[in-house]
Amino acid sequence: MAFPTSVNNMITDSVTQANTEVVGSSPAMGMGNLFMSTSQALSNAAHNATTGQQQTNVTAQASTTQSVSTLFCLDTAATGKATMKIFDAMGTNDNQGL
Repeated sequence: MAFPTSVNNMITDSVTQANTEVVGSSPAMGMGNLFMSTSQALSNAAHNATTGQQQTNVTAQASTTQSVSTLFCLDTAATGKATMKIFDAMGTNDNQGL
């Protein structure tokens, strides 16, 4: 005790020890908070990357489905007939019976 006070010495020692404990544990608490916030940020980044990949895959699958559907919906008979006319005009059509 640096100087005498009107408060009991045991009370002042208890308060001093509590304050010392708080000051001593502050760096550990600060690092713990830093680690927790860093891990939260990294997990959010990983989740966002996964979600982005999933959405890209869904878009690619929809695009492929639409393209295949378009190919199946084309009028192939008209395309074949137009091709035959082109070959007839060029004189290279060997399949007269088809």
